[in-house]
Amino acid sequence: MARIHNFSAGPAVLPESVLQQLQSQLFEFGNTGIGLMEMSHRSAAFSEIVDTAQARVRRVLGLPQDYSVLFLQGGASSQFLAVANNLLQGGVADYLDTGTWSAKAIKEAKRFGTVNVAFSGKESGYNAVPTDWDKSQDAVYTHYTSNNTVAGTQFPGLPASHAGLLVCDASSDIASRPMDYSKIDVVYAGAQKNLGPSGVTLVTLSPAAQERAAASDAPTMLKWATHIAAKKQLFNTPNTIGIYTLERVFAWIEEQGLQAVAERNTAKANALYDLFDGSEFWEAHALPGSRSQMNVTWRLGQRDLESTLIAQAEAAGFSGIKGHRSVGGLRASIYNACPMDSVTALVDFLSEFERSHG
Repeated sequence: MARIHNFSAGPAVLPESVLQQLQSQLFEFGNTGIGLMEMSHRSAAFSEIVDTAQARVRRVLGLPQDYSVLFLQGGASSQFLAVANNLLQGGVADYLDTGTWSAKAIKEAKRFGTVNVAFSGKESGYNAVPTDWDKSQDAVYTHYTSNNTVAGTQFPGLPASHAGLLVCDASSDIASRPMDYSKIDVVYAGAQKNLGPSGVTLVTLSPAAQERAAASDAPTMLKWATHIAAKKQLFNTPNTIGIYTLERVFAWIEEQGLQAVAERNTAKANALYDLFDGSEFWEAHALPGSRSQMNVTWRLGQRDLESTLIAQAEAAGFSGIKGHRSVGGLRASIYNACPMDSVTALVDFLSEFERSHG
């Protein structure tokens, strides 16, 4: 069966070249005599994989050597808890509420100190990200979600100003465009959108974040210092195949250059937004200036046609365009590995649907 057009929000499409490399290593990794999933995480072969993966992360994201690069488990959802557990320590933190996942992070942070919701887009349906907000003078950190998969919004760049350390949930747009990640004290991202399969969580920590976290009384597995101090920063058995795949995805990004990846992402997103802005048949959810280049969300003016569109799209080989269950509507997730051909095919399909039903 031919591969279909995959617009899933995550786990998401992976580069075909990476899938082929992964397939070739499953039965025997290099000349080790055992498969990739059978290797000890303490073996010399896997140790080299970890070293290479951490080095690639630093190069692609532009991180200094004194930043920690951790490959953890539990997804971004565990880091909602870990961020506050390691950093807040009874203090105050500013949180920007731009959607479903930031709201979950806020809920967890309230367990460990005072949360100032410095901005909330809830009343407007989370259709825009802020340019300014009500900062706390004594905030330990400011937390934001760089890209919002459910609402389809994205910060166009780094926040202009913030209080305390800067913490970013970059799960759905990490390594999608050039960004000065060295200005972000904590970056965490589930791998299953832009970096690989589910089961690995990338966490990067500045020296200031490391120092603050060292004094926390977080439980062993949630305490970042536990993992930083461990040999190869691997405290327990990690998702070995996930880390290898992440390294291969970062190699794929590095070979092209982050600027080239960003230009392709912009072209893909613009192809869809141009269609939606050009006709009253469609309604883009996010406002210009806040629109995501990773998750394009929209509605039909005739809401009763949405189920018909979803069914016909599925039959035509377009997977994953149904909107998140909490908001409905439609969504196309066009992460780094989503090819331009898939977006072009979707635009053609949607244009034909409009001609037939408009």
